Amino acid sequence: MADPSSYRPKPGQIPDSPGVYKFRDEHRRVIYVGKAKSLRQRLASYFQDLANLHPRTATMVTTAASVEWTVVATETAALQLEYTWIKEYDPRFNVKYRDDKSYPYLAVTMNEEFPRVQVMRGQKKKGVRYFGPYGHAWAIRDTVDLLLRVFPVRTCSAGVFKNAARTGRPCLLGYIGKCSAPCVDRVSAEEHRELAEEFCDFMAGRTGTYIRRLERRMTDAAEDMEYERAARLRDDMGALTKAMEKSAVVLADATDADLIAVAEDELEAAVQIFHVRGGRVRGQRGWVTDKVEAVTTGDLVEHALQQLYGEETGDAVPKEVLVPALPDPADPVQEWLTQRRGSNVSLRIPQRGDKKALMETVARNAQQSLMLHKTKRASDLTTRSRALEEIAAALELDSAPLRIECYDISHLQGDDVVASMVVFEDGLGRKSEYRRFQIKGFEGQDDVRSMHEVITRRFRRYLAEKEKTGEWSPEDAQDVQDAQDAQDVQGGLTEEDGRPKKFAYPPQLVVVDGGQPQVAAAQRALDELGIDDIAVCGLAKRLEEVWVPGEDDPVILPRTSEGLYLLQRVRDEAHRFAITYQRSKRAKRFKASPLDAVPGLGEARKQTLIKHFGSVKRLRSATIDQICEVPGIGRKTAEAVLAAFAQAAPAAPAVNTATGEIMEEEEPATAGDSDHGEEPAGAGDSPDDSEVPTRVGTAETRRGMET
Repeated sequence: MADPSSYRPKPGQIPDSPGVYKFRDEHRRVIYVGKAKSLRQRLASYFQDLANLHPRTATMVTTAASVEWTVVATETAALQLEYTWIKEYDPRFNVKYRDDKSYPYLAVTMNEEFPRVQVMRGQKKKGVRYFGPYGHAWAIRDTVDLLLRVFPVRTCSAGVFKNAARTGRPCLLGYIGKCSAPCVDRVSAEEHRELAEEFCDFMAGRTGTYIRRLERRMTDAAEDMEYERAARLRDDMGALTKAMEKSAVVLADATDADLIAVAEDELEAAVQIFHVRGGRVRGQRGWVTDKVEAVTTGDLVEHALQQLYGEETGDAVPKEVLVPALPDPADPVQEWLTQRRGSNVSLRIPQRGDKKALMETVARNAQQSLMLHKTKRASDLTTRSRALEEIAAALELDSAPLRIECYDISHLQGDDVVASMVVFEDGLGRKSEYRRFQIKGFEGQDDVRSMHEVITRRFRRYLAEKEKTGEWSPEDAQDVQDAQDAQDVQGGLTEEDGRPKKFAYPPQLVVVDGGQPQVAAAQRALDELGIDDIAVCGLAKRLEEVWVPGEDDPVILPRTSEGLYLLQRVRDEAHRFAITYQRSKRAKRFKASPLDAVPGLGEARKQTLIKHFGSVKRLRSATIDQICEVPGIGRKTAEAVLAAFAQAAPAAPAVNTATGEIMEEEEPATAGDSDHGEEPAGAGDSPDDSEVPTRVGTAETRRGMET
């Protein structure tokens, strides 16, 4: 830790003029950059009693080992130089806003011979017109899809464009009228550029011109009795109107403005920006920063303006910038913005009317952004600890449940009944310990029996592991199946590579997806195994009630409770994991083939058979001699193939769900495999539940039958 007096300049050395200064550490790294109207007065404020300095400022001056300065002519020049040096040196003690995401923009590449409309992220490029930013890329694509009907600008990549030009055939958009197809010379480069410029004008907010123009052309076409053309123009107007409706009018006077709001506490600050063009909100973005230096709201606004407009010129800087507090002083910042735009920019605080109301909306967004950021940042400690403590208090547990296991049952009308087990430790999912079960004890649909079976199987393995380590003996349990079952369990738990056993660790809390019946079944399974040190509860979906064994009334947690939120996340993750497994098993079953039952018939020879006959249906009707003609297939294998077809049930007919017609359809040629017992979470498990197509029934019908 350096003593600031060791590198303090003499008073006569520091000029009394505008400038920019840099603090460097002992390794000559720039740790702080600042600007000042008077370098002498500003730098003198750093070299005083450390007790009088802000804690962050005191840390900075004791970390520094030297200070330098550069004199400039005006405060505006100081502002520009400060921004340049912050970008160059990235000093650790300066305010640096962090984007919470890489925002997508709608970009039009006006720097190309044939401009292209596309979604872009990252660094902006010269000669490209940008609109946005948008919250989601799909919002851009929806807007573009509507506008291409009126402005059929190219959207394809360079490779697709060159290929179309080479073959003389446009892409699908060219055929359906959503691209003017400059690749095949339907329009010239000049005509296509005019379309791109009109597209940019519309996106910039000059919408009334095109709506009125289309309306006149539609009226003229109707008067000339060209009704089909009039109808197309009417639909074009509808597309433009729909695109405009996606961004509501917030300022009636077609204002171009950026509204900046700040939410802050002692340690952090969040900034939200609404980009209003033509009176409509065209984009939104936000940043969060650590307050590593002593800054006011005006200082935060100034840093935000530098971040926003430091690389922008022209129309990218709006005519009005509305802020919650003005930088001190404000004139240099306003002059700098005017230079960036090339014309006058108004920097002010809205006082009344629609602009003040919109600023309040932006401020609420900033506050929500800060809260969300703090929740994410605190989730490693504060939030999760509070959630676990609330669960312990609500369920009257002796301590917080640091390991929670949740179970869910999934099936499709009693078929492919499976279960999932997800594990949360310290409030975070531990995916390596997720497990999947097939229900093997009975056939049909019975969630209560299924839950009892799964809990029994899971904790029987836990007891077997305890027995193996000498912590438990079979006499301690009230009901353990025969010794052979126990041996099988132990064999399945053997890990020779030193990894943790699958079911070695007990939870403090078992959560089941369901109400009283499922909770009672889980508790009964634990009682039968003689386990009395694990708590059980259930979370019912309908009213998000928490059920505990032996109680007639549920435990009601407040809707704002962090404990309830954690239980919901655990339950939803178990449901996602179960239904993903159930759908994958269903897909394998639909792909199953009678050839799977033929011993010694591998995948290569299956494919050879199918390729030779063309389909499973033709293979089924073949004779032994015909099958023997296939290379690599002997008579014994041919007999086994026909025997497998004879034993297999006839395939269900395919039905056209629109007409009810039974269609002739070839049987699937691929083969699936069968899963048995418990499985760990595979690397291929997807976080989203993809719908597996079936032969009969719609997707909506199938979802309604799944649990």
